[in-house]
Amino acid sequence: MSDPTADNGTTDPGVLHDGIRLQKVLSAAGVASRRVSEDMIVEGRVRVNGIVVTELGRRIDPETDLVDVDGVAIQLDATKRYVMLNKPTGVVSTMSDERGRPDLQQYTTEWPERLFNVGRLDADTSGLLILTNDGDLAHVLAHPSFGVDKLYIAKVTGRVTPQTIARLTRGVELEDGPIAADKARLLDESDGSSIVELTLHSGRNRIVRRLLAEVGHPVIELVRRRFGPLTLGTLPVGRARELTKVERGALLTLSRRDSPETGPDTGSPTEASPTE
Repeated sequence: MSDPTADNGTTDPGVLHDGIRLQKVLSAAGVASRRVSEDMIVEGRVRVNGIVVTELGRRIDPETDLVDVDGVAIQLDATKRYVMLNKPTGVVSTMSDERGRPDLQQYTTEWPERLFNVGRLDADTSGLLILTNDGDLAHVLAHPSFGVDKLYIAKVTGRVTPQTIARLTRGVELEDGPIAADKARLLDESDGSSIVELTLHSGRNRIVRRLLAEVGHPVIELVRRRFGPLTLGTLPVGRARELTKVERGALLTLSRRDSPETGPDTGSPTEASPTE
């Protein structure tokens, strides 16, 4: 009897009754050729669901199993789309606004999938938003307890002193509890205003504006330049682009780290309150 897994020209050696061979999955995902993928497996560089796999006969289900190579998550589902948008001010963070205000739908026409935003930026804030059809990733990254680091550049009124910078990182008390910036630094000051860079992991409503107002420097302009491992770079305001393979890997790796504690269902990411 012939071997059903043999490559005899009529049977695909990668597709088996209980899954697909790991090296074929890696090759299809664009990680490397099948032969190089086999070397990676033998060298112990590949994990399936967090466990190192070194046997070449391992078969997996790409729809349910999670794979990473050298600690970087691999996208196996080609139907998932990940897009970065540099949101302009004046645009609300929803795909369809009942009040007829400019929304995010205009930036998704290039892609056939139904995309939605991960979290929100308020209408007066510009900068980096992630658009995706990956509901699991969106739920994790938008969950308040997950605490993704975000970097903002704020133009504020008044002259920001070193003492104020220290206060921002030391923390202040707001009506909904204490808050402190993870990092803060003064970038520039002129004509009665200052430019401040802040890094926070809080997802509380309009937290950057409230924090700066509390220390006596209301925000004039605010832009989010970084979300987790993603940075705007030179992406112009009002433009969107797909994430690169490296960016997708970094984002998926971030989303697969310790998940937030299970809590009450707060709705889809598009129903969340603005965070900046």
